[in-house]
Amino acid sequence: MTQWARIDHDGPERPAAAIDAGAELDPVHPVKPPAPRFRPGGLTTAEVAERVARGDVNDVPLRSSRSTADIVRANVFTRFNAIIGVLWVIMLFVAPLQDSLFGFVIVANTGIGIIQELRAKKTLDGLAVIGEAKPSVRRDGTTAEISTSEIVLSDVIELGPGDKVVVDGVVGEAEGLEIDESLLTGEADPVLKKPGDQVMSGSFVVAGGGAFTATKVGREAYAAQLAEEASRFTLVHSELRTGISTILKYVTWMMVPTSIGLIISQLVVKDDNLKDAIARTVGGIVPMIPEGLVLLTSVAFAVGVIRLGRKQCLVQELPAIEGLARVDVVCLDKTGTLTEGGMDVTELRPLGGAEPEYVKKVLGALGESDPRPNASLQAIIDAFPDSAEWRCTESLPFSSARKYSGASFSEGDGENNTWLLGAPDVLLPSGDPALDEINGLNEQGLRVLLLARSARELDDPAVASGVKPTALVVLEQRLRPDAADTLRYFDEQDVRAKVISGDNAVSVGAVAGKLGLPGAAGTVDARHLPAERDAMAEVLDGNAVFGRVTPQQKRDMVGALQSRGHTVAMTGDGVNDVLALKDADIGVSMGSGSEATRAVAQIVLLNNSFSTLPSVVAEGRRVIGNITRVATLFLVKTVYSVLLAILVVCSQVEYPFLPRHLTLLSTLTIGVPAFFLALAPNKERARPHFVKRVMRYAVPGGVVAAVATFTSYLIARAHYTGPDSLPAETSAATLTLFLTSLWVLAIIARPYTWWRVALVAAMGAAFLVVLVVPWLQHFFQLKLEGVTMPWIAVAIAAAAAALIEAAFRWVDHRFPA
Repeated sequence: MTQWARIDHDGPERPAAAIDAGAELDPVHPVKPPAPRFRPGGLTTAEVAERVARGDVNDVPLRSSRSTADIVRANVFTRFNAIIGVLWVIMLFVAPLQDSLFGFVIVANTGIGIIQELRAKKTLDGLAVIGEAKPSVRRDGTTAEISTSEIVLSDVIELGPGDKVVVDGVVGEAEGLEIDESLLTGEADPVLKKPGDQVMSGSFVVAGGGAFTATKVGREAYAAQLAEEASRFTLVHSELRTGISTILKYVTWMMVPTSIGLIISQLVVKDDNLKDAIARTVGGIVPMIPEGLVLLTSVAFAVGVIRLGRKQCLVQELPAIEGLARVDVVCLDKTGTLTEGGMDVTELRPLGGAEPEYVKKVLGALGESDPRPNASLQAIIDAFPDSAEWRCTESLPFSSARKYSGASFSEGDGENNTWLLGAPDVLLPSGDPALDEINGLNEQGLRVLLLARSARELDDPAVASGVKPTALVVLEQRLRPDAADTLRYFDEQDVRAKVISGDNAVSVGAVAGKLGLPGAAGTVDARHLPAERDAMAEVLDGNAVFGRVTPQQKRDMVGALQSRGHTVAMTGDGVNDVLALKDADIGVSMGSGSEATRAVAQIVLLNNSFSTLPSVVAEGRRVIGNITRVATLFLVKTVYSVLLAILVVCSQVEYPFLPRHLTLLSTLTIGVPAFFLALAPNKERARPHFVKRVMRYAVPGGVVAAVATFTSYLIARAHYTGPDSLPAETSAATLTLFLTSLWVLAIIARPYTWWRVALVAAMGAAFLVVLVVPWLQHFFQLKLEGVTMPWIAVAIAAAAAALIEAAFRWVDHRFPA
């Protein structure tokens, strides 16, 4: 039976104020407060109710998404919405309704953005409840799992391997309890905790078990704010978002002087018609704003979250979708990722003449000694139930760092023995004859544990030295049926997979080979990896399978790959993966993984299916690739709008367009097609330098469109005469600008599929309908006069299209992204 170490303090339980006085927790040098009285049975129902009534509840809202108010505020109260809103109000007073259409479009777009984000919020919140960790709490003498938010002050909370400490407290029971506080302190070495020691929220258990009394809950807990921020739906820290913000900043700087010059010039030119001057000024300012770009980015991300949510994938940090699109190396932990969590004992091989029945008793007792067995020990418990009435005097839980567990028993006949169970190549010296037999089993992909007797005490640091091998326990791991297809997908998508495991390198290589991983034949024992980062990166680049990797090495390997410019995703489900998950560009945890891994991962696969990962990568590529694609459309419009305004100011002529004209052009060449293109499939791996990649097309495209349009406008001014010639001049310029913009759309829509061709054709047909239907001609004030000028406008547009095509190809060759 397991013997728990316990601390009891006599006397009545003191109020929270007395417990917490002067007990501010410093993660590096904690001040140890007086320990509260530990009550093994926990609080009573009445005491819980009393604490709830006075507000001593762990009420930190662990939100997976922004609040509804935040979503509405973020979509409505933007800089450009404010500018457009003012211009819209002005236009409602000075011009016909059709010149105010741009305002209704913004209202509709903002509404769409809010609805999509609210749908994403609903999806995320639902998934967060499914994936929420439920700590084990003792109340009324029994243990039950409850929601983190239901914990109250002085609750007794149990801990086991992989559990995250959710509130601050003081240890009351401990059995080999080792806690990693690296997420708070940066120190990677686990800390052995004894009764009376403090534990801090945000740390996690790496070995052993125990229980502690909660002394700080809610927002008073040390890592409460950290936990809240870590699980919040966010749009920040993204190259895409940062790039768009940078572009908008420069657009604002260009808009201010250009708009002032346009206002002055139009008032001078149209000194006899103030309302028309204002209308044409607004018509020049509004298209400078790429307002739909921010909206479309939010919608694309939100739709991505909803799509992934349907596949039971919880995106804890929104930029993770973008990050996965950029991933070129994915590090996979074997256990729980390539193999299923469960194992089966296939063979027991006694060594040195050991009696099989006695060995089974030892294994059964070892299983009973660990209250939180890992997958290997659980398989042994299932195969060899505890039947011996032995007393466990001391136990040593399994640790990923040391690669073995152990226990000391009083075996009933007066004999005391210390037993170790773990990795044979760690417990045995190199060259031991038993290792040859073990290597043969490992080459078959089997996992082998060594049961050995130690002559030393369990708390002796050298307990593993000079052990006597007693038996080999052969375990078979269950391969995930979807793992081979997933690895094949990564290979096809030019994403290099690295299997990084704490198991024997030969065994890991055999499993990877069964799954068809490229490079599985050459395996590396991580104990021989160079410590220097560059040298380690060299080995990592040349190999795909690594065994006997310690938790710290996993972290170092992620850093080494990143130092070579790789974008690294790390998958895992065990507590030994936490440090690497945290340091990787993207951390992916299985839903059945430890609470600590789920807390630090950006993406949680709630269905525990490794096969979901390609969907996540594909969704990221779709979002980023398409936003990069359609951003060119928006920014071509911004460039030609600014340049047109400058040309108008310098020429001192009337601005050629009314707001209704540019609303029509924007809708047909940008708004509608961008919506479809942004949600289309896209498997291209995202590339860096978003701003550079977009602007290298937007600038030449916008410049050519502006010059072509203004040329057409000036020729039309010379061609048409009379006081009412402006509508005809505007119509010719609009035709040139539409055809030029439609060709930009045709370039952006490549590679062509039937629906992309249909989309471009539909936009052209819609504009043709406006030109031929009388009431639409009147509504948009568009009517082509004569035959000569319209064909001149078409010819100019054709020349501009050819020039844009040549410019884009030259840019591709001269400035490859």
